[in-house]
Amino acid sequence: MNSEQFHVQIPDEETIRVDRFVASLGMFTRSQISRRSVSVKDLSGEDLKLSRRLKDGDVILLEWDDPPSSEIKPEPLNLNIVYEDENCIVIDKAQGVVVHPAHGHTHGTLVQGLLYHCNELEDAFGGDRVRPGIVHRLDKDTSGLIIAAKNTGALELLSAQFRDRSVKKTYLAVIRGAPPFSDGEIEEPIGRDPRDRKKFSIRTRNAKYALTRYRLLGESRGYSLLQLRILTGRTHQIRVHLQSIGCPVLGDPIYSRKNPAFPEATLMLHSWKLAIQLPEIGKKRFSAAVPGYFSAILSELGIDYLN
Repeated sequence: MNSEQFHVQIPDEETIRVDRFVASLGMFTRSQISRRSVSVKDLSGEDLKLSRRLKDGDVILLEWDDPPSSEIKPEPLNLNIVYEDENCIVIDKAQGVVVHPAHGHTHGTLVQGLLYHCNELEDAFGGDRVRPGIVHRLDKDTSGLIIAAKNTGALELLSAQFRDRSVKKTYLAVIRGAPPFSDGEIEEPIGRDPRDRKKFSIRTRNAKYALTRYRLLGESRGYSLLQLRILTGRTHQIRVHLQSIGCPVLGDPIYSRKNPAFPEATLMLHSWKLAIQLPEIGKKRFSAAVPGYFSAILSELGIDYLN
């Protein structure tokens, strides 16, 4: 029997059915809950009906017979390895690759590629095939640098730097329009959009502090290239912050409309540089080459990001 606790986080004026919340975790679909003999209990051990409505702050205990990771297998993936040692690995993730398995994404994920490449990774994290060694994440359509740990000691050291904001992550983005200043900050709290749970927005109820710093690198024909550093790690932070100042990321399928000048553009957001303390090594700096889809649009706009 497997079990795990989960804390419910939703806008405090909303409720959600037990089965919908469990499905939202990405471990089981609603139709799989009964087939996998999943039981949902409160902290006293009392079974909860699947129609029961949960509110923000509730804690539930899931128990199941068949671990969902049984469907997740190591798979060969063309990993672009930037750095690797016995404690960690830095990957230049391609656009379109999902970081960890979830409902609807059980093949071709970065985690499955790591499990195949690092054949002791699963054992190092107690048989976890869903998030073994994952320190942080990138959206599916964001390319560039991501670091993963190979053991629990490295995971704690690396994760602590993300928690205390000592890690330095630098991104490149092509945006529509131009920011109000050549150098600036966007300091707006971010939370889940109450009207669309796939989106996030600023100043929502239960929004959390978020800070993004930007620098204008070039502009042409109503588009700009920005260098960005995020000092907090909110979901969709750069995309939401830039949309909030009227400068959405070009090609963003969620926070921007299709652009007639670049109708085939995909999300123009790239995790460019990473500076972090590594176990037994010390401070290291990494960079990921600007991918072809990105440089092609910069070239068409006549913007040289190296200047």
